[in-house]
Amino acid sequence: MEFTIRDARPDDMEHVLALIQQLADFEKEPHAVEVTKQDLLKHGFGEKPMFHCFVAETQEGISGIALVYPRYSTWKGPAIHLEDLIVSESMRGSGLGTALLDEVVRYGHSLGVKRICWEVLDWNEPAIEFYKKKGANVLRDWDVVHLDEKGIKNYMESLN
Repeated sequence: MEFTIRDARPDDMEHVLALIQQLADFEKEPHAVEVTKQDLLKHGFGEKPMFHCFVAETQEGISGIALVYPRYSTWKGPAIHLEDLIVSESMRGSGLGTALLDEVVRYGHSLGVKRICWEVLDWNEPAIEFYKKKGANVLRDWDVVHLDEKGIKNYMESLN
């Protein structure tokens, strides 16, 4: 199969959003996606981009993405976070996931980061095995913690 991995462009965001929705469906959260195409355009291509996105382009169009953003580790220094690596269901097993991860690692290396980190659902065994084969450490003793929009609002109200 022939494909190209390249930096995403603004005109790719409709396809990027469709893949994000596919991931939400796969993760059994079909109604969780709130981001819009306009949000992706503003946040990825505005004056101060908040993320960098790679796309995998095949004859079928955009068939995969990897979206990363900068982080800083107080223990290690500069890092990037891989928010999502998504390959359309019809293209899984084609090498697109490997090519996208390769590009993320190249990108991180070019930035001089000390760590590339991401999360994977504990029931997504194919992804866990994929990452392990690539040399990633899957840390089973850490829990993800976050405040959602409502949690932030409630927290702010408690500060007053």
